[in-house]
Amino acid sequence: MSEETPTPKLRVYLKPGCPWCVDAVAWLKREGYDFDAIDVIADDAAFEEMYRISGQTKAPTMTYGDLLLADFGVPELEEFLEEHEIHP
Repeated sequence: MSEETPTPKLRVYLKPGCPWCVDAVAWLKREGYDFDAIDVIADDAAFEEMYRISGQTKAPTMTYGDLLLADFGVPELEEFLEEHEIHP
């Protein structure tokens, strides 16, 4: 019997009030994606994690397994999801 690899989950690191973050979250919700929204201002450990994995401090930053998209707008988000065949 083989073990299935669990499907990764989208993790979106956000800063409250960031217009790109607001747009990204609205688009993901509208398109039906399941994701974890992580406030890096309220959670210092989350900020450090975002910096460690992306090498930068800008939001939004998104991970999906080992994949990373940092400092993006909706057009880059759409392209990333399509390129990596990540669907809701």
